[in-house]
Amino acid sequence: MKSTRFDRSAILAEREERDRFLSEHYASPIPEELRADFGGADYYEPDERFVFVGSFREVAAKVAVPSSTGTVSDYHSVGIAHITVDGHSYEMTVLDDGDGGAFLAFGDATNGRTTYGGGRYVRIEIDGNGNATVDFNRAANPYCVYDEEYSCPLPPAGNTIAGPIEAGERMYRTTPG
Repeated sequence: MKSTRFDRSAILAEREERDRFLSEHYASPIPEELRADFGGADYYEPDERFVFVGSFREVAAKVAVPSSTGTVSDYHSVGIAHITVDGHSYEMTVLDDGDGGAFLAFGDATNGRTTYGGGRYVRIEIDGNGNATVDFNRAANPYCVYDEEYSCPLPPAGNTIAGPIEAGERMYRTTPG
């Protein structure tokens, strides 16, 4: 099911805020010596075709999640989001972000081409009626993209979409081109 919650101006404002954080904030994952040259992340144009509403089933569990450094850690899953993308149904593990929210670590056909090969993250909205809204326009790179010193969770089993999700943040390049 598609959502009617697409808000282009809100997406662009969030991107400006993220770029400001990445270039200026003391907690930015970009090494301090590289921040002055950071001109902002590269994003796909916001597109309402990449906002999905599906069902959500609460399932509290521990999930083994691989990381960018080759380790596997237990993460808290808050449930399963069921979404349909291009006619394909997916049941995706929703992880607890540790701050009271939920996110998907997901992979898709853009990984390693126009987006980070290890996948991206997107926060999801869960309402009290068993619905989950996934706006892939808000997909972001994990911190390990900016600094390999970070160990980032990769998509758990089942969190890979067969087709391309050409929405959200693209691959970070330290040099133009």
